[in-house]
Amino acid sequence: MSAEAAVDASLAPLWAVLEPLTDPEIPVVSLRELGILRDVRRGLDGVAEVVITPTYSGCPAMGQIEDDVRQAVASAGLQARVVTQLAPAWTTDWMTPAAREKLRAYGIAPPHCGATPTGHANVVRFAPPPGSAPAIACPQCGSTRTTETSPFGSTACKALYRCLDCLEPFDYFKPY
Repeated sequence: MSAEAAVDASLAPLWAVLEPLTDPEIPVVSLRELGILRDVRRGLDGVAEVVITPTYSGCPAMGQIEDDVRQAVASAGLQARVVTQLAPAWTTDWMTPAAREKLRAYGIAPPHCGATPTGHANVVRFAPPPGSAPAIACPQCGSTRTTETSPFGSTACKALYRCLDCLEPFDYFKPY
């Protein structure tokens, strides 16, 4: 077994403890599925580090996420420090397909992917021209006859939409 594989194996208990942690604002999706939990690694001093990246720099849930990570690690009798990494910036492209489906089932329209080429996390994407953005499907009935009622939904990372067919309001997780 290589030294790198041995390090990875030694971090497996941390990954196992962190796997069930969910986003405090969307409790049906794990931090790992959302792409917030970026890595578990050894720091230069040999101490285990749990790397998290906020969905955006002002995300109010980050304090709770850090506390949840620390509590889970301590409750398991493990040691690790939490490192908040801002670069590369989080993108909705990091969400797993499972996370997108869980959002939809929970009543939140998942974001459209930005088609960032694999391995190019720092690609700058510009907003599409007005009228060219893909339609947002209602998570309740699937209709794409929807309209934005507010650029901010229940949290700043979501917009509030209304379905013109079933008339239900819903959050849309904005793509970043």
